[in-house]
Amino acid sequence: MTSGARHLYVHLPFCAHRCGYCDFVTVVGRRAQHAAYVNALLQELELEGSLLDNELETVFLGGGTPTFTALPDLVRLLESLPVAAEVTVEANPETVTPELARALRHAGVTRVSLGAQTFRPQLLTVLERVAQPDDVRRALHHLRDAGFDNISLDLIYGIPGQSASDLDADLDDALALEPEHLSCYELEAKPGTRFTHAWGAELVRQADAMEDYFERVVERLAGAGYRWYETANFCRADAAGRDLRARHNLAYWLGHDYLGLGIGAVSTIEDRRWRNTPRLGGYLEALAGGRRPEREIEPLDADVRARERLMLGLRLDEPLPVGGLRSALDADGLARAEQLGLAVDDGATLALTPRGRFLGGGVTAEIVA
Repeated sequence: MTSGARHLYVHLPFCAHRCGYCDFVTVVGRRAQHAAYVNALLQELELEGSLLDNELETVFLGGGTPTFTALPDLVRLLESLPVAAEVTVEANPETVTPELARALRHAGVTRVSLGAQTFRPQLLTVLERVAQPDDVRRALHHLRDAGFDNISLDLIYGIPGQSASDLDADLDDALALEPEHLSCYELEAKPGTRFTHAWGAELVRQADAMEDYFERVVERLAGAGYRWYETANFCRADAAGRDLRARHNLAYWLGHDYLGLGIGAVSTIEDRRWRNTPRLGGYLEALAGGRRPEREIEPLDADVRARERLMLGLRLDEPLPVGGLRSALDADGLARAEQLGLAVDDGATLALTPRGRFLGGGVTAEIVA
């Protein structure tokens, strides 16, 4: 057995349209190129397969909207990828039909992440989302009927025009669907985009409310029995004893190596990180010719990896082993955080307290050298 990466990310960039707040690498439409893109992904996998372990823990298909990809090509891709214990596909609710749900299940998908974002129609309009609340409910029922017992919902808060009562109602609607997992993110609108131009003043107002929104999310979901295992992620306790944390994302937070395929995809393997070109044409051309796509390569020294390990690991609810990471800690900053009741260092492990986790990145920035 090799000792390669045990986590594989596959980027499917195609979307029906581009939402105003989105800053992911996406391509609108291009149905005629879906098959060629899947061919290119499989060619890239052939070129980079030696970087993977013989046994994978996770495969994650993200986007874009993976389920917008033509279904025959999506199934062909899934059936050609290595087997893994957890196989996740992101889906927009309006794309989930009974046929799609059954096809995903038959192709070995074990987990689906649905982008609900909000259940308030007026806020969906602000976000330029196509799926309506009933589309989310319908999609989840189709997935349940196909046999899926591990479904995640994504929610966004801090949307222009959103109130605290809107957020409370969103959480009520999400919990009523009993998903195994919830990811709740604050809206991040990149400066200079048409979204920030249209909603600039309201985004400033919402920024002042983020801390209250965050606390509402944690209190409501924890009160409903969900484990707040990562800053923005929550999972149910499972009667069968399954660990319902998102294992693929957990690998990122734990600093494990992973291989990324597709335009804009990032890979981190040992002492290197690289990002594929975001240009669809260049990517297809290179791989059609049997060549690796153009990439930006970043060397990673031990100090960089140690700092990243701290910054990501402290997002989790479990203490972080600090053996070998001490050099990346700011001793004075850590002492201040402990005095303020924001962190606990027992010599072997380091963890943020619940109060420290609410303050999150600010506390971590104080601790990391």
